[in-house]
Amino acid sequence: MNPASNPRHRPALGIALILLMAACFASMDSTIRYLGAFLPVLLILWARYSFQALAMLIWLGSQALRGKPGQFRAAHPKFQAVRGLLLLITSAMSFYGVQYMPVAEFTAINMLTPVVVTLLAATVLHERVSRLRWALVIGGFIGALIVIRPGSGLFGWAVLFPLAGALTYASFQVLTAKLAALESPYTTHFYTGMTGSVLLSLILAFGPFEVLAPLRAASAWQLGLIAFIGLLGTVGHLLLILALGLAPTGTLMPFVYTQIAVAATIGYFVFGHAPDGYAWLGMGVLSACGATSAWLNVRRSQQSPVSVDTIAD
Repeated sequence: MNPASNPRHRPALGIALILLMAACFASMDSTIRYLGAFLPVLLILWARYSFQALAMLIWLGSQALRGKPGQFRAAHPKFQAVRGLLLLITSAMSFYGVQYMPVAEFTAINMLTPVVVTLLAATVLHERVSRLRWALVIGGFIGALIVIRPGSGLFGWAVLFPLAGALTYASFQVLTAKLAALESPYTTHFYTGMTGSVLLSLILAFGPFEVLAPLRAASAWQLGLIAFIGLLGTVGHLLLILALGLAPTGTLMPFVYTQIAVAATIGYFVFGHAPDGYAWLGMGVLSACGATSAWLNVRRSQQSPVSVDTIAD
């Protein structure tokens, strides 16, 4: 998926799609934060993955009717399962984390991922890391510390959610780069949703969780918001797939960080929360270090297949 030599190479449109994707995911996280006050978060998470699995099942089914049945077949099913599990854990950290932290600050800390990827590449894969990339690692963690401000009691133990999410998602990216599996992005999108849907269905069915009562008590508005979350998540990932077909990943990834600004805007108008000066400073440092790290990571692996799941939500 290298669009640079493709006649459909349209970087401006690709960037526009990435901005729309950022708006989708920021809106989804804010809706999850709102809906989590009324419904179990685990149920919302299940609905989000089930919506994606069903949507992609219908899409791939329509493709099969047109003579393209192979997209249901995964070349590396075990790899797809592990990738799906890592993304599910990352999403769980997001869904629960936004219940305890403002979405903008949570998003900023969670976007430490490219920085953590660099750290894992050096410590786990024993790759050589330049001084610039080490400086970005240090700068990214300084930015996170400015947002978190340990000892201030501002967020408390809740900061473990975005930090754990960044670690699991970075592990997902390192695994993807290490195995370098070749799959159709639509096939991967289907298996990502299916893995999360199946695992969460088993947890809800056999775990000590009440599901039917909250669903029966939910209003039509709340049920509509559940479907809206699934729609935003699925559309957001599809926008990413389309954008990657129009512009190089290195061009697109820095614009992912606009999600922080969108989340802050929604948080102000919906929840009445505005990040303070220190939070803006920390988010700015995080964005600069994360975007630069992402660009360097992409440039290093330009010859490798691009993963479509570069966003955890």
